[in-house]
Amino acid sequence: MASGFVRTKDAPLLPPPSTAVGWQAALRQRLLPTPLSGVASVLLAILGIWVFWTIFDWAILRAVWVAPDRELCNVEGAGACWPFIGDKLMQWIYGFYPQEERWRVNIVYAVGAILLAGLLIPRVPGKSWNALLFFLVYPVVTFYLLIGGSFGLSFVETSAWGGLLVTLIIAVTAIVVSVPLGILLALGRRSEMPVVSLLCTIFIETVRGVPLVLVLFMAANMFPLFMPPGINPDKLRKAVVGVALFASAYMAEVIRGGLQAIPKGQYEAAQALGLPYWKMMGLIVMPQALKIVIPGIVNNFIGLFKDTSLVTVVGIFDLLGIVQAGFNDPKWASAQTGNTGYFVLAVVYWVFCFGMSRYSMFMERRLNTGHKR
Repeated sequence: MASGFVRTKDAPLLPPPSTAVGWQAALRQRLLPTPLSGVASVLLAILGIWVFWTIFDWAILRAVWVAPDRELCNVEGAGACWPFIGDKLMQWIYGFYPQEERWRVNIVYAVGAILLAGLLIPRVPGKSWNALLFFLVYPVVTFYLLIGGSFGLSFVETSAWGGLLVTLIIAVTAIVVSVPLGILLALGRRSEMPVVSLLCTIFIETVRGVPLVLVLFMAANMFPLFMPPGINPDKLRKAVVGVALFASAYMAEVIRGGLQAIPKGQYEAAQALGLPYWKMMGLIVMPQALKIVIPGIVNNFIGLFKDTSLVTVVGIFDLLGIVQAGFNDPKWASAQTGNTGYFVLAVVYWVFCFGMSRYSMFMERRLNTGHKR
């Protein structure tokens, strides 16, 4: 019988191989797992460095930082024309709102940011009161504060509004309106009452079947036909209604997808408890459906925020429209004026959209409790 050796002590612990730990291993596993992935990673890295350097060279190294007019920006080889941004920045923020009345816009910005932060930050207490103020009180106060004509405030027509102010008004109003209206349309489309289901289906499919530009033109020209004689809302209100209805149709389909993803057993369990329809939807089904479709809802919000730029075609000077209006100023007409304006505009849109995307991911992680024990 062959003799053997039985170890009486544990083998000494050896350090892990250098290729399995550290930043080198992480880099190798993420970017260079296979030769093909390694080649693709290197090519993409080269492309990224080239794009970054091109933008950095144009926006920083060759940029014109101080100039009274367009002359220095017209020099051959000049980069971004930042004095143009400084000269037009206030107009981009406030539009054509009277300068002596811009404190009213500042109050709207500040109060809106505070209330929105209270809603979005989970640890802030008093969510019910915060929501009541943001969704019910704040819109009324904002309307009377901006338009004036009462409480001793001078009247400012909506045609004098513009820039970021108009973009935020249209986007926030449409987002806030589209969610509850989308929920009602989704429930109506799934209703067992044929008339309700048919009407909701016709509305959703009709709106989704036409572009937003056409909806805006219809709102601008046909909206007065549905109003009492002598009542003709201004262009901004028509645009807000058109964008909100357009967004609600898409939101309805996103929410309907979440409702269809809920197992039938959830409905049956709620009915077994004797819950009426609206309590079943409000307490059992809808919270689960909305949690499932958070990515789709936020994706709609991002698309809606960017689509507000289309109101320019009906003569409303939103952020895009006010930037393009600045290009017509002969004082700043140069080869780099348009490039600089569109670059800053792209950064502004990206900041808002990226913020919504990151918050969506945060909420997904926070609400992902289905498998926690």
